[in-house]
Amino acid sequence: MVRVNILCEGQTEESFVNELLYATFLNKGIFLNPIICETKRERSGRKYKGGVSTYGKIKKDLTMLCKSHPSEYVTMMFDYYALPSDTPGYGSKPIGLAIDKAVYFEKAIAQDINALNFIPNIILYEFESLLFSKPEAFSYCGLPESDISELRKIRDSYTSPEDINDGADTAPSKRILKLCPSFGKVIHGVAIAENIGIDKIMSECEHFRCWVEKIMSISAKE
Repeated sequence: MVRVNILCEGQTEESFVNELLYATFLNKGIFLNPIICETKRERSGRKYKGGVSTYGKIKKDLTMLCKSHPSEYVTMMFDYYALPSDTPGYGSKPIGLAIDKAVYFEKAIAQDINALNFIPNIILYEFESLLFSKPEAFSYCGLPESDISELRKIRDSYTSPEDINDGADTAPSKRILKLCPSFGKVIHGVAIAENIGIDKIMSECEHFRCWVEKIMSISAKE
């Protein structure tokens, strides 16, 4: 059994791994272990997780995981949107295709972590992008057909859900909240993703699919 530790930005990503990816990978002989990034630890020992504000905190956890588990693999689930400004290469990040931006940061982070068992991964542009793979799935939240049609128009105006941009007012999550103010990333996001299904998300989101396939390929190497 191959073990892959996934450092997650927050609870939503952790739940996504557990609810959508875990069983699929387990059938391939790969055990996924999601871990929420530790953002703060007090002298009392109390830990705070999620809401990462600096790359330094991400690097600390990734480095520790890679060194502590040399016979296992380590990857990550962090949004491109609001990526910390101290992330390697941030000052010269490229413009253009979304997938090129993600690959750029993944290469910069991989070089910085410098571990053979590390597989970098940046979500374009944020977790909510994946939900645009099938706007009709928002019926789970009780969203009326007229609003679902608006989500479909947004989706159809881009080549891929991963291309929906990262503007302060136009990021995927902002677009969803305009139509569905009660939307909760943790409460509804994973349930909607389950309704969509991993196969549909992979068919719509090229960069996400490449990440999944990279991990899948590990079992063939072992």
